[in-house]
Amino acid sequence: MENEATVAGARPARPRGRGRRPADEVRADVLRAVGEVLLTEGIADLTFERVSRLSGVSKTTLYKWWPSRGALALDGYFHAVQDRLAFPDTGDVRADLLDQLRAFVRVMTTTPGGRILTELIGESQTDKELAAAYRALYSSERRRFAAERLRAAQERGQLREDVDVQVVVDQLWGAVYHRLLIPDEPVTDAFVEALVANLLDGVAVR
Repeated sequence: MENEATVAGARPARPRGRGRRPADEVRADVLRAVGEVLLTEGIADLTFERVSRLSGVSKTTLYKWWPSRGALALDGYFHAVQDRLAFPDTGDVRADLLDQLRAFVRVMTTTPGGRILTELIGESQTDKELAAAYRALYSSERRRFAAERLRAAQERGQLREDVDVQVVVDQLWGAVYHRLLIPDEPVTDAFVEALVANLLDGVAVR
């Protein structure tokens, strides 16, 4: 196996000094190591032992912060894709929805991240701790980002005031998740464009 200091571009574990590092810095090192492994290799070889070696953080600390490998993977995944999936606000809600959905689809279809997330969603159906972690560490934050952008569009008069933005989130991102989890049809750019057009332009004959 390749030296773990170079696997997935991971940084070598920092030498332990006499002083205790701030918890936020330690946590950031862990999440960075986890995210790099996940997005280059997937979840199969992600273990607490390996993360401890890569980040220089004890397994005791890891288990204190994350109750399971799934919870650790979800947190690392969210932080790894957070910048890639940042929601733009150019003032054009159609363009911003298309840009964000395309970025989401790229992560889900061109990196191991898509397979990881769908596997964790599947496991969470029978794992209550993982389900709680999924809501707390990933889905609630993704929904919040999208809802904030849609509310901004409402304030600008681009969306009706009576529209429930949480339902809009389900209509757009839920449709993508459906195709990822039940792959009868591909997740393509044309699909993304159709989702946004159908939502914003409507499907009823006028």
